[in-house]
Amino acid sequence: MLFFEKDKPVIPPVQPNVGLDMVLKHMIQYVEKTARRGSIKLFRTQSPRHFEGGDWDQGGSCQRLQPLLPEQVEELFSVQNNGTNVEARLVNQHLYKALKGSDFQILDITHMSEFRADAHPSTAGGKKHNDCMHWCLPGITDTWNDLFVTLLNNVKVRT
Repeated sequence: MLFFEKDKPVIPPVQPNVGLDMVLKHMIQYVEKTARRGSIKLFRTQSPRHFEGGDWDQGGSCQRLQPLLPEQVEELFSVQNNGTNVEARLVNQHLYKALKGSDFQILDITHMSEFRADAHPSTAGGKKHNDCMHWCLPGITDTWNDLFVTLLNNVKVRT
């Protein structure tokens, strides 16, 4: 993977995790330098995928009908098991490290959403398709919104 710094390629090429740290560092510095004073800076973590048996284009599916138990979440998503959504957890580790000491607020939806493998529309509409990246069923996205509003209220109180 090739990364650029000051319009020039970083040579020799760096590992993706090193490049991600560089990108996050520069992004945070840029936003903090250019954002209006007193503005709220927020980073929301990514929503997890729940494909099992392959990725979306390789026969994987999201057929769970119940929320996952804690041990199922760890089995499917843990870094040690190289689970389904391991990249989200790895990126979150880099994100937390990069945002430490910054003015950014973090809305972490990843872990709580890992439990809700049942909350995707998937084949519920009668169509044969895999839709693990959309959250169209009530509940989980409502909770994200509640957390977002709470975060905003807490930030407002502190300023």
